[in-house]
Amino acid sequence: MTDLTILILVVLLAFAGGVAFMHMPAHGRHGRVTHPQRVPFLGGGSQDSHAWQRFHARFYSMLLMFIAFEMEMMFMYPWAVVFVAEGTKAMVEMGMFLGILSVGIVYGWREGILRWQ
Repeated sequence: MTDLTILILVVLLAFAGGVAFMHMPAHGRHGRVTHPQRVPFLGGGSQDSHAWQRFHARFYSMLLMFIAFEMEMMFMYPWAVVFVAEGTKAMVEMGMFLGILSVGIVYGWREGILRWQ
């Protein structure tokens, strides 16, 4: 058997297995499924709200601030090693990087992210 034949057999076997597993629950079911069986289990209680309820993302702006500080620290350590070898070029590149991050931090500060309410 060639490699191509084995590959085709494996793909066909995977496809046939997928089709078989998709149709298997329909054959093992006895009778109709009642409403309590369709409701998701929530530890015995009934649902208080809909599953598609919207949640406020108040943490989003704080998360962006965290990512700005985290990225800054993550690139500072390898930069210190490169700075020894490159010199002024590495200093200018890090200055541009910190400048871009500083714009995001100043924006967050102006929006009141750092104010705890």
